[in-house]
Amino acid sequence: MSPALTFPKPEGGASLLLSFRLRNRTTLILGSGSLAASRAFSALEADSAVTVISKGGLASACEELQWRARQNQLTVLDWDALPQSSASEEDSNLDCYLSTTGNISFGAQHPCLNTTDMPDLCDFSFTSTHRFENPVSGVRTALQIGVTTNGQGCRLGSRVKRDIVSLLPKEVGAAVDKVGIMRGLARPNALEDEDESCEDSEVSTPNRPVPPRSPIETAAEGASRRMKWVAQVSEYWPLSRLAAMSEQDMREVLAGDYFTSPTAPSPLPPSLHGLDVRRKGRILLVGSGPGHPSLLTLATHTALTKLADLVLSDKLVPAAVLALVPQTVQTEMMEAAVEAAQRGLTVVRLKQGDPVVYGRAGEEVLYFREHGFEPVIIPGVSSALAGPTFAGIPVTQRGVAESFSVCTGVGRKGKDVQLPGYERARTLIVLMGVARLPQVVATLLTPELDPGSDESASRRRAGAVYPPHIPIAIVERASMPDQRVLVSTLRDVVTALESVGEQRPPGIMVIGWAVLALWGTGNVEVLDDGAETDDEARVVRWLGKDVGWRVKEGLPDDWDAF
Repeated sequence: MSPALTFPKPEGGASLLLSFRLRNRTTLILGSGSLAASRAFSALEADSAVTVISKGGLASACEELQWRARQNQLTVLDWDALPQSSASEEDSNLDCYLSTTGNISFGAQHPCLNTTDMPDLCDFSFTSTHRFENPVSGVRTALQIGVTTNGQGCRLGSRVKRDIVSLLPKEVGAAVDKVGIMRGLARPNALEDEDESCEDSEVSTPNRPVPPRSPIETAAEGASRRMKWVAQVSEYWPLSRLAAMSEQDMREVLAGDYFTSPTAPSPLPPSLHGLDVRRKGRILLVGSGPGHPSLLTLATHTALTKLADLVLSDKLVPAAVLALVPQTVQTEMMEAAVEAAQRGLTVVRLKQGDPVVYGRAGEEVLYFREHGFEPVIIPGVSSALAGPTFAGIPVTQRGVAESFSVCTGVGRKGKDVQLPGYERARTLIVLMGVARLPQVVATLLTPELDPGSDESASRRRAGAVYPPHIPIAIVERASMPDQRVLVSTLRDVVTALESVGEQRPPGIMVIGWAVLALWGTGNVEVLDDGAETDDEARVVRWLGKDVGWRVKEGLPDDWDAF
């Protein structure tokens, strides 16, 4: 070997990403909630046997695990019923159980084997891995991705990995490292129950408002509140902004005091001649559409790319739209818009969808007018219409839906709102309500005069009760590459949403017979005379027998052309 030959020096801190073949192995899962059910499903798809251990056993398990146990897909054991050793350690039950089970882990008696170009002889395979660098310092970051084709095409797996890397912004690794620092600031001391302060522990509602800091909160409550702020910025801030956070930024976010961007432009200096010849500022209230950049109106595109000096964006406007803005700053403060307009800047106040469809545009119009500016309102494609369309759902359809209603699931200051009652020929669209799905479903299903019913729930509905078999679709991240559509019935949708994993805000609900109108060969006879007698059979033909829901990921075919 040539003495001049050198190779890259390994930098610690990474993980070895492997793809294991679990056939004839058992995956052991501790816990019995919806997250455990999600992991159990992944293991079952990898041909593994699954054993779930939790306190209370099957009776305390979530509905999905109970169902899979009844279907003999997995085994649920009670922690307290495990064999015990004479030792007094807390984990002696588990140690004792593992000592009597030979196929749980890969020990010395079952070494892991990997061979080159012989996938059938491999216990595991190496993924095609990429570790991201900090674009400024060049230091390797904590972010890694691995792609496996399960032995079906290693070269293609490498290509897929390169495509994924090329689509991610260069700051993504630095953003992960900064969030890691922020997590450390959020949890300065080790807590007895660390899971309670993890932003992943409340999987379903990253968009739920963070409660204000309480003067009497415990250390655990304070850590939980701060971790919710970590979850908020992780979900909504652009990656470039996360990567640029200073420690002071992080502390302000965790304290709930972060109201303006630290990089907001400073005021213009006064004229040297004492004569203000600057142009008059203006404010544009602009709708960004549901998210896909190709759905921007020409007026919105012009406002963003040619007119804007400053863009103030709502947190739900997708990064793909913000990427069109040439080097600007985003903030949610109306005061910032007025201050910038007073300096002669053209301010684009960017809102998702259409600014006047639950975009609070009216409040801002009155505020700006009070401060001397008459804003220009530029309409956008409303997600209330575009979301269902991307999910293959017509909000109106001859023979199915003659009208539609759009409402919000959350009233002013978080108060409950009154939802419309059931009308067979109407489609109900609920915006900003997925985080309150159980309450919305209870409002729609609770009978008015049922002696044992929730009277407050029925009062929140203006009209007839909804049948439990009515179709519902939850469309998340409509028009974006990670769009997800969950279809179910009002009876099963809460369990369905808990079972599919983390929510992907923003999400909308579409409720009514229009949900199934264009499925397969179509079902457009809902309004025919006597059609009600076939409703439950209609739902079975749509979802399938003994199926409570169905999920579809990604955009409709050919949308990548746009």
